Amino acid sequence: MEVGIGLPSTIPGVGREQLLEWARRAEARGFSMLGTIDRLVYDTHEPLIALAAAAAVTERIRLGTLILIAPFRANGALLAKQAATLDALAGGRLVLGVAVGGREDDYGASGVDFHVRGRILDAMLDQWEQVWAGESFGVAGAIGPRPPRGRPGLLLGGLSERAVARAARHGDGWTAGNASMEEFTRGRDRVREGWRAAGRDGAPHTVVQPYFALGPNAREAAARTLGEYYAIFGRPAAEAIVASARTDAESIRRYVEEFAAAGCDEAIFFPCDPDPAQVDLLADALT
Repeated sequence: MEVGIGLPSTIPGVGREQLLEWARRAEARGFSMLGTIDRLVYDTHEPLIALAAAAAVTERIRLGTLILIAPFRANGALLAKQAATLDALAGGRLVLGVAVGGREDDYGASGVDFHVRGRILDAMLDQWEQVWAGESFGVAGAIGPRPPRGRPGLLLGGLSERAVARAARHGDGWTAGNASMEEFTRGRDRVREGWRAAGRDGAPHTVVQPYFALGPNAREAAARTLGEYYAIFGRPAAEAIVASARTDAESIRRYVEEFAAAGCDEAIFFPCDPDPAQVDLLADALT
């Protein structure tokens, strides 16, 4: 199983030097992907812009939005152009992970109806295929630039049946997020069934996204960062997410072993501590 690492772009107060040094270290230590998480109403960096900064200081590592909440951006053609631009400037390294999200305040701030977000995403996915294929949209023709490999990599996120169906129809795979083993295996089976039913070759790329913090203050960092980030869902839910964070090397290795055995293709560990030393601590834990 491949192992990637999230950027600390979702942690309030992270600055330029921390983010860029994190990206450099992640590439140097051999991680498969740099990932971002999306939220509008919070003190976070916008995912595509954060990845553009990381692209400028890296050459090999894949760049993933895991996930980008696409529907509250509303303009599908513009989003397709933004993704294609990042993919072109990064040399074809973008993995565009998208889903509908579950926070009404993000949609309210965007002026987009939260209750039709699934329909908006479905329409976007169809439109993106047209944009990236180079179809004409006006007098000047296509919406460029063309992605280096035809289109960015595409993952669909979410645990619902509709989310899994989208992955089978449109994506290269599916991300379960910070799912339990039970949630992952149930979704994995659904997306594989959908993949076969759609007559697609090969198998979907499956991804999970655990949280981690390492070092003497790991538990405090997890409680602080995740507790604040997930407070919107209520204290019990936030505490459960805090408890799921991996805070020692043994639990990280065990996590990788267990999900690899369950057929997961890639794990992206998202940080609770923005110190770039966390990159080396995670790499060392995995060796």
